[in-house]
Amino acid sequence: MRYEGKLYRPPSEGDSYILQATIGCSWNACTYCDMYRDKSYRVRDLGQTLADVALARQVHGAGVAKVFVADGDALGMPMEAWRPILDALGEAFPALRRISCYATARNVLEKAPEELAELASLGLTRLYIGPESGDDLTLKRIAKGATHDEHVEAARRAHEAGMELSVIALLGAGGVERSAEHAEATGRLVTAMDPEFFAALTLTVVPGTPQATLEERGRFELPTVPQMLGELRTMLDVARPTDALFRTNHASNYLPLAGRLPADGPRLVSVIDAALQQRVPLRPEWMRGL
Repeated sequence: MRYEGKLYRPPSEGDSYILQATIGCSWNACTYCDMYRDKSYRVRDLGQTLADVALARQVHGAGVAKVFVADGDALGMPMEAWRPILDALGEAFPALRRISCYATARNVLEKAPEELAELASLGLTRLYIGPESGDDLTLKRIAKGATHDEHVEAARRAHEAGMELSVIALLGAGGVERSAEHAEATGRLVTAMDPEFFAALTLTVVPGTPQATLEERGRFELPTVPQMLGELRTMLDVARPTDALFRTNHASNYLPLAGRLPADGPRLVSVIDAALQQRVPLRPEWMRGL
């Protein structure tokens, strides 16, 4: 397949065909993120994207079941691009069960309700949204581009359109200063967004990012590993989605967990407590990654 630059996808899309319909991220301002800083955002030429779909059919056959549309927030593509892409994917892969992409609250809210419903009807049925935090001050400091309430409204509109949501939180995003507020508010945000899937990642301060500059200037202090595990404990204790599959299977995390919320909340909290008491081993630093 033809790809430009580095590609990123959620762990649950590891067996998906990745179609790079956009390059980079249209927002690209989050202080902690360096995933797309080496790219200038653009929607790929539609002819090239459709040619890639045809090539994928030749290479992989008709049995492709899942497609992840990249790059960073592909939902922001105009409908004039989405319609032919989704039509082509459906025609090329009759066994297709799911099409998904990263999204932001901003580009969900920029789509009209009928446009979101149309995208879902054409096969785009899962959005990965990373508010990272539910704490408005933390959201402002990490330049997320949307508030707690805007994320809740985006989730409501996506669900109303018939889409599943996977919500991503970022341990450590509030720094030491806002650690407690970040954890509590994120648990409440997960409840309000009521996703089908919820995942937590762990912040790594990447050199060259605005977050690294803030750290160097003494304006941000990353919580310790026990403090971040404490944040996760609070999030799981507070979050009450209807029924969400929860995982910390991303390589950034120190403690891989899996379960359903709220049903498995007490069990997951007990595992975190055991880890905090050093009765459960953590992932060593050399095994962690972005």
